[in-house]
Amino acid sequence: MMAAAISMTGSGSNQAARDFPRPLTITIGGLPVRFRVPDAAFSAMLAERYAPFLHGNNPQSSEIEFEVSLVPPGRLPGPPELEVRWESGVWRMGRGDFRAEFDLAARRGRIALLPNPYAVDALLRILHSLLLARSGGVLLHAASGILHGRGVVFSGVSGAGKTTIARLAPPQVQLLTDEISYVRREAAGYRVYGTPFSGELGLRGEDISAPLAAIHLIEHSAVNRRGPLSLPQAVRRLLRNTLFFAHEAELVSGVFSTLCDLIQRVPVYRLEFVPDARVWELAA
Repeated sequence: MMAAAISMTGSGSNQAARDFPRPLTITIGGLPVRFRVPDAAFSAMLAERYAPFLHGNNPQSSEIEFEVSLVPPGRLPGPPELEVRWESGVWRMGRGDFRAEFDLAARRGRIALLPNPYAVDALLRILHSLLLARSGGVLLHAASGILHGRGVVFSGVSGAGKTTIARLAPPQVQLLTDEISYVRREAAGYRVYGTPFSGELGLRGEDISAPLAAIHLIEHSAVNRRGPLSLPQAVRRLLRNTLFFAHEAELVSGVFSTLCDLIQRVPVYRLEFVPDARVWELAA
């Protein structure tokens, strides 16, 4: 249980909103999230970190808005373990460096955090995973890129080779991420988007997207070889690589249904590879 809640009402909230520096709107996967940050230096840090994903700050352009408060080290209550729970129409989430509440109906929330950008990263990952579960999408532990106008995803557990494959990308590839890929259903199939969530390369993706052409479940090998997977095999392996932080049965069922639909619409392969650029030829 979260040790302390963050009040989402208060007579001073309107005045606080007027006093904040210019808000930041971070758009990932086509979904804008607006942050009202009270500290100019921290706001500038976030602006630099998320620069490729910043968009216009018209309030009408943002579906979701968070009011941010900064908390000195040692002053944030609650346990360090990650917690995400649903309570009376409000998502409550937090870990050692932040606590947040998000009213799903109002599309408004508050976050109290230590003055480091990693807490914002964590909030964005959790928030997008929850919203995607309702709209037909997933966050995957995966490197991804655009090759010849088509999105290709390389998914695997830690150590499987995501960073290696991203590092080996030839010049004609537009890298979307080396760590967490954003996949969302659209009318004609699925689309993969760039994200600011980086892995070992420290690579922040671009705010671009492409139709998803293939998913590769990767593993190191002595050869470059690609082969098909059965639907049950593909579902089991993709489940291991899906980021999802809640336990509500409806959303868990939604994630499972999305993965089953994704696998039926997009080819999923087992990809064994050696660390050289020829692995991208198999994905073409």
